[in-house]
Amino acid sequence: MNPQTPHLDRRTLLRTGIGAAAATAVGAAGELALPGAAQAAPAQAATARPAPPSTETVIGSIITNDSWAARPPASPVVMNTGTTQKIVVHHTAYPNSTDYSVNQAIWLARDIQNLHMDGNGWADTGQHFTVSRGGYILEGRHRSLEGLRSGAQQVVAAHSPGENGRGIGIENEGTYITEAPPEALLRSLTDLCVAIATQYRLQANHIFGHWDFQATQCPGITFYRLFPQLRRDVAKRLGTRYSEVPARTWPNIFSSSRGAVVLVAQYLLRLKGYALTPSTTFDAALVAAVEDFQRRNGIEPAGLGEILDSTWDLLVVPLDGRSTGDAVTALQSILAPKGYAVTPTGAFDEATRQAVRQLQKLHGLPVTGRVDLATWCAAVGGIVREEFRGTLRH
Repeated sequence: MNPQTPHLDRRTLLRTGIGAAAATAVGAAGELALPGAAQAAPAQAATARPAPPSTETVIGSIITNDSWAARPPASPVVMNTGTTQKIVVHHTAYPNSTDYSVNQAIWLARDIQNLHMDGNGWADTGQHFTVSRGGYILEGRHRSLEGLRSGAQQVVAAHSPGENGRGIGIENEGTYITEAPPEALLRSLTDLCVAIATQYRLQANHIFGHWDFQATQCPGITFYRLFPQLRRDVAKRLGTRYSEVPARTWPNIFSSSRGAVVLVAQYLLRLKGYALTPSTTFDAALVAAVEDFQRRNGIEPAGLGEILDSTWDLLVVPLDGRSTGDAVTALQSILAPKGYAVTPTGAFDEATRQAVRQLQKLHGLPVTGRVDLATWCAAVGGIVREEFRGTLRH
């Protein structure tokens, strides 16, 4: 794609209601000043803010569907009540534009909606919210802002199969496999995560990446390695105490999940004696194996093969330099796509040990090169309490 950023003409301004607002002005640089969005500073001029914005300010700054002239949904959106349990962070896989203006942010929202509706055949934009590289936050699927304001409802979206009705999806403009997002985007993403967590009574340990549930390169290797810092920043803003963070929060995958995390579950269940063929698909055989394993271990199945924290705790096994077999292959299979220089061989070689050490350092764990329960959790895409050590009050 080659994004072009059209300047919004007067007809567009009047149609969206932007031009009619008394607070709207065009600055010296020719950029629109949207009502309530003035704090989203361009990345080129990013400076530390004296104090983080309140949840009300963040919500009030979000550029609404009407303001960016969204097309109406092709079918009525569906609202769930009381189902929100996580935040799922994405990158758009668009080029890393150097245009940090509000015009670019609005172009982005429109282009994504066109792609999702005309290309993917979806009813509307797939994600709930979008953050531009300039730090502007935009409403995605219609009624997402309404749900956020309520703190009780969320729109069923299309950003990640299985998580669409229980996770708030945030798309971040750009591609972050080898490059990090600009500071303006990271600040606004943090602000938005704090607002979402506040409204839906979530915590920082409920922030995941898209590939924690699906087979994808999203949100990108470099971006994903910033997630521990993102979660620390959010937890600090929420006033979370260290003792309040669960020891481990695993990704709760089930029959709609795909990717390396599913492969891990298959390899670990094979180790427990189940005849499974490793793949990235959560098939019927895996559902049956998970539920049988849960019953044998006194765990009531949640349905659809969902693997919750208690099941993960029992599935994983400790690993060190002497380990071989399916458990090692499982570990290597999820480390490799996350950018660690390992090859799935089933042998715990020096490259695997070094990758484990890097992972442990990133997540605040003791750097031993051995794989314990907490290291497994971090590897699979979960959140460990140690990530927050030294940041939160006890």
